[in-house]
Amino acid sequence: MFKNKLISKMIMILLSLTLIGSIAVIVTLKYTEQASTAKGPSIDDVIKASVDVTDIKTNLKSNNYISISFKIQMDSKKAAGELQKRDFQVRDIIIKRLSDMSAQDFEGTQGLSTLETDIAKQIDQLMENGHVVKIYTTSKVLQ
Repeated sequence: MFKNKLISKMIMILLSLTLIGSIAVIVTLKYTEQASTAKGPSIDDVIKASVDVTDIKTNLKSNNYISISFKIQMDSKKAAGELQKRDFQVRDIIIKRLSDMSAQDFEGTQGLSTLETDIAKQIDQLMENGHVVKIYTTSKVLQ
């Protein structure tokens, strides 16, 4: 190929180094991409896909009074937009669910977790696009 063996060896070494470097770059990019998707959404993405349902006040079954607010995280911005439009239906679901609860249901975290799960299931049935990822209780006053 080349008359000079030294030039041939240098070209082979350069090609080998280029190949090794390319493989290293590809592996690094793949690993970084997988690590970033495994972390989950950023807080900015969570906020963009969330809807506030604030200041719901109603009587409980036990003749107590509750004021409660939620932040509902959806799986996409589009789903959050739909949920925003369905605000009156979401409030209806929450008020009906609260009306069936008593003050004892809110003792400890189990009652609140059950309420959040039940509301999420009912909202999912209501939604045409997307689903509820998580419901956060942002305030609760029980009297």
